Amino acid sequence: MTETFPAPERPQPFRTKAELAAEHIKQMIMSGQTPPGTKIVTRVVAQAVGISDTPVREAIKQLVSEEWLVERPHIGAVVADFTVQNVRELYGIRAALTSLALQLHQAPLSGPRLAAVDEVLAGSAVAIAAGDVAAFAALNRRFHSLLCDTEQSRLVHRMLVGLWSKTETAQRGFRLVPWRLPQSHAEHVAIRDALAEGDIARASELQHAHEMAAMNALIQAMDGEP
Repeated sequence: MTETFPAPERPQPFRTKAELAAEHIKQMIMSGQTPPGTKIVTRVVAQAVGISDTPVREAIKQLVSEEWLVERPHIGAVVADFTVQNVRELYGIRAALTSLALQLHQAPLSGPRLAAVDEVLAGSAVAIAAGDVAAFAALNRRFHSLLCDTEQSRLVHRMLVGLWSKTETAQRGFRLVPWRLPQSHAEHVAIRDALAEGDIARASELQHAHEMAAMNALIQAMDGEP
C-alpha cells in the first residue's frame, strides 16, 4: 500500500480582528491565565490585541457559541467551567475519533511522516526533562495531528481540532496533570512503534487506551486527588 502524507503547510490565511481577539482569549484560557469563572473584560482584550472593542465583542459571542465562554446574568461572559461529565464526553469522542483516524489510514508509519513523529517524540523527551509543560502540550498536539491528518481522515481531523482545543482548555495545557507527562510520552512511543510495525489494530487500541488514561488523570485532578 502506498504511503500518503499530510499536505504541505500553507501560509497562514488572513485573520480578521475578531479572529485575532478570539485567539488571544483562547490562549489566555489555555495558559491558565484566566481560570474558570473569570470575567472576560472587553477593553482589556482590545488593548492587549491593539484593536477596538467591537471585534472583541464579536469574538466573545463566537466563543460563547463554541462553549469556551458562558454568559452570566449581570456579569457578562466568563470562562466556562468543566464538569466530570463534560470531560468524559469530550475524551470519549476523542478516543473514538483518533482511533478511527488510524483505522481509516490503514498504512504503516514510515518515511518523512515517521521522521516527523520521531522528531516530535525527541522534543517531548527534552520537554519532560526540562519540566516544560507548555512545550510538551504543543508537541502533544503535533504528535496527534501527524497521526490523524492524512488523506483518508481529513474530515475526522477537522472534527478533532476543536475537541483538542477544548480538552487542552480543561486540563490547562497539562498544567492540571503535569505528573502525567512521562506516562503520556511512553504511550505515544508505544503507539508510534505499533504504527511503524504496521499493526494498525494494535495502534488503534493503544490510542483509545491513551485517551482514556488522559481522561482518568484529568478527572482525578479535578477531584483534587494527588
